Amino acid sequence: MADKKVGVVVVHGIGSQGAHRPDASDKVTFSKDMHKRVMRGLGAQKGDVAWREVFWADVLQERQMGYLKKIKRKTGWDNARQLVMCNLSDAASYRQTPDGSDKTYEEIHKRVADTIRDMEGDIGPDGQIVVLAHSLGGHIMSNYIYDQQAHMRHNDGQGMHVSALQNMTTVSGIITFGCNIPVFVFSYPEEDVNPIDFPGSRLPADKHFKTWWYNFYDKQDILGYPLADTSTAYATLAKAKKLRDVPINAGGLLNAWNPLSHNAYWRDSDVTDPIIRFVQNMLR
Repeated sequence: MADKKVGVVVVHGIGSQGAHRPDASDKVTFSKDMHKRVMRGLGAQKGDVAWREVFWADVLQERQMGYLKKIKRKTGWDNARQLVMCNLSDAASYRQTPDGSDKTYEEIHKRVADTIRDMEGDIGPDGQIVVLAHSLGGHIMSNYIYDQQAHMRHNDGQGMHVSALQNMTTVSGIITFGCNIPVFVFSYPEEDVNPIDFPGSRLPADKHFKTWWYNFYDKQDILGYPLADTSTAYATLAKAKKLRDVPINAGGLLNAWNPLSHNAYWRDSDVTDPIIRFVQNMLR
């Protein structure tokens, strides 16, 4: 029985999150720092919020680590090599192939679907959610929602799934941080690079926010990018104030000034405070 008012779906990005998938999507793992800060900020309202994670690292990590183990005696700089493997390989492997031989794209999207289905038990089939996505997770969630919307466009509005929530039509907003969507668009003509439509079409009008996509990026984070300059269509979204790029200085003394800031968003108040406000607005 649904006992929460709104849901937060969190998706991790590239890199090692561990080779073992948690037993349940409501077990807080990679997002624990952000979860702690947001729940503390919500105060008494935290009991109205369901928090679930999309964990997909294990789809690739066992094979990645297996390969590194095989070549260990043939190579050097093992820690650096593992960093490259667990970051670049994630990004390179997540793609659709014309012959359908690589199932990574589908397997990762199934993880998203599993979490959304779990969330339905918390907030109901028409429940309202916000998506928080780090790094490659922003690209994953953009693709996942885009695929849902494309299916409905080609099937007279009929969704892939049985509920509005599972069809991603009750999403109040998306908050990306360290997002690298622009990295993946250069194989397409610019006029074909289109952002998703507002994913809250089945929400009541009073649940629609003018700005529904916030994208936080650190200028020193070489894996995080502003989105408005991605294409003309993204620029149009930003001009209408539906998308807002927010430059921040993520991290502290050791990482705010260098590429290590890519993993600092989870604990930075410049990200977590706006998330708290967004969820509070959802609850109003």
